[in-house]
Amino acid sequence: MRQRRIGTTDVTVSEVGFGVWTVSTSWWGITDEAFGVRLLQQAYDAGITFFDTADTYGNGLGETILAKALGERRGQITIGTKFGYDFYHNTSRRGHEELPHDWRPDYVRFALEESLKRLQTDRIDLYQLHNPRLDAMQRDDLFATLDALKREGKIRAYGPALGPAIAERQIEEGAAAIEQRHVDVVYIIYNLLEQMLGLGLFELGRRHGTSFLVRVPHASGLLDGTVKPETVFSQDDHRFHRVSTEDRKREWQVNGLKKVQQLEFLWQHTGRSLAQAAIQYILAEPSVASVLPNIYNETLLREYASAPETPALSHDELARVAQLYADNFGLQPASA
Repeated sequence: MRQRRIGTTDVTVSEVGFGVWTVSTSWWGITDEAFGVRLLQQAYDAGITFFDTADTYGNGLGETILAKALGERRGQITIGTKFGYDFYHNTSRRGHEELPHDWRPDYVRFALEESLKRLQTDRIDLYQLHNPRLDAMQRDDLFATLDALKREGKIRAYGPALGPAIAERQIEEGAAAIEQRHVDVVYIIYNLLEQMLGLGLFELGRRHGTSFLVRVPHASGLLDGTVKPETVFSQDDHRFHRVSTEDRKREWQVNGLKKVQQLEFLWQHTGRSLAQAAIQYILAEPSVASVLPNIYNETLLREYASAPETPALSHDELARVAQLYADNFGLQPASA
């Protein structure tokens, strides 16, 4: 699989990466650690060399499982992990509730050392602020610490993983990170149906030499065929913890599928599946370094890992997508 460079650093990542959250949290129905280890190893065999995790995934499991699966391949893989949520001193958490952040230099160094131990490595390739707010971007001591860790060789690149929920706020946070802190990378949600963050940040990133990582490329199932008109979601479905009512969930589903129908030209008779077209659309943006789909079984792994080998989207296809998005696919404003 082709590699892309992170910013102006010497860190490279595979065009499709593996988000370790699927095999280290309970949100995806994977509770068998041995299966998770095997899936990570199969991803490497399929050409994926970028693995992204966080210290909070499974309270450390997201790092230990990666070491267990690919520790012997450390020299051949790129590791991203995240910090900021203090799960060491805040042990009670309800559902998807956010934990308190701690951006103090002493805590950052402590969290890094703990991650290094769990990952059984001496360096983190991409060290990411986990869902920071604007106040974190304004901390000189935090970024002085990250620069020092870079000089010490303990991290090779850094930047924010933006979230959760409010896109307008994330654009402000991402812009501050790029323009004021000159970060190497920014991690965002972006896909054919949810383009706000990309439209707000890609051009800025290109001007400043900042790369992007992209998650949720399949719009929580709308763009990989797993969400259908008859699909019924449970109240605790991980994809909808941001959506407050059942009516909003249904609106997202119905309107989203109407939009997907209008994108059939991207996969019908093109040599791409729906899911592969969604990945190729994101890879058409030159500032994107890697796309991280939700991989939780072998079938999805094979389809996603082979996406970069399918035909790239043409200029006409990209222009048609841009026009559809600008017109909201002819629908009333909706949540998708």
